[in-house]
Amino acid sequence: MRMMMKARMDTQMSNKVTKGGAMPQSVKSTIEQLKPEAAYFTPEGGRTMIMVFDMKDSSQLPSIADPFFQEMGAEVTFEPVMNLDDLEKGLAALS
Repeated sequence: MRMMMKARMDTQMSNKVTKGGAMPQSVKSTIEQLKPEAAYFTPEGGRTMIMVFDMKDSSQLPSIADPFFQEMGAEVTFEPVMNLDDLEKGLAALS
């Protein structure tokens, strides 16, 4: 299922990770693990990363979210999302 993950990182904790040089490796590791179709980085509410990826099973939630909780004190949310093709397929099924 296509999911959007938003990780809003605690400023103080993520400052330590950034200053310590671990932020690039942490982001790279997440991208390698999830292989997102899109990844965005924004200052929304502090350091925020948004990724859209295919979640095979809900059991993946802990392994995806925990590094952000532990390393950066992040608030992490997951939300199912659709692209235009998904929406068209869903609407066609209503007929």
